[in-house]
Amino acid sequence: MHIKQFKGLFITGSDTDIGKTYISCQLIDQLRSAGITLTVRKPVESGCQKVNGELHPADGALLHQHNNFAEDLVTVTPLRFEAALAPHRAASLENASLLISDLTKICRSENFLLVEGAGGFLSPLANDGLNRDLALALGLPVVIVVDDRLGAVNQALLTIESVLQSGLEIAFVVFNQSSASIDSEINNIEDIQPYCDTPLFRCGYNKTLQLIFTD
Repeated sequence: MHIKQFKGLFITGSDTDIGKTYISCQLIDQLRSAGITLTVRKPVESGCQKVNGELHPADGALLHQHNNFAEDLVTVTPLRFEAALAPHRAASLENASLLISDLTKICRSENFLLVEGAGGFLSPLANDGLNRDLALALGLPVVIVVDDRLGAVNQALLTIESVLQSGLEIAFVVFNQSSASIDSEINNIEDIQPYCDTPLFRCGYNKTLQLIFTD
């Protein structure tokens, strides 16, 4: 995969709670190992818990750690909200509003930019847009993370179709086994291959995502 042809990646999912942060961290590790200088952003995170009186972004903190603490955590994830709701909904409970333009400014960088969204590709992200709209504003190719279980082919194809219809490029799709239990007869990659020409990868439960980056 000629990863250096991209100026960055926007990590999204076919749903929520499917391991986007887990996959993002593995991507960060492999990109750094390939000698790529990264800017990492999870611009807004909801569902944050208070630690020492401050809201702590658990996902943002993992991205921060895997990028070797290259920037302050407040730079990686500056917008944090307590309610475990869609970010714009959580923000409204704290009398705040979110705009795609604000999130775009947070993500500006001259380095290779890795941005993790919140929820699925068409999930609400700001008062004036979805995750799709941030990806469009940044002009980044999309990595789609799909939960590798029964029903994944439908979710993957719907998300692939939505990304392509928006005019964005798909870098690749990762079928991530987020649970230890999966029917051994399921082979989602084999089943989806006749219907898309997008690069496909599988990541087993608590396993390392195997990608090959070339110059």
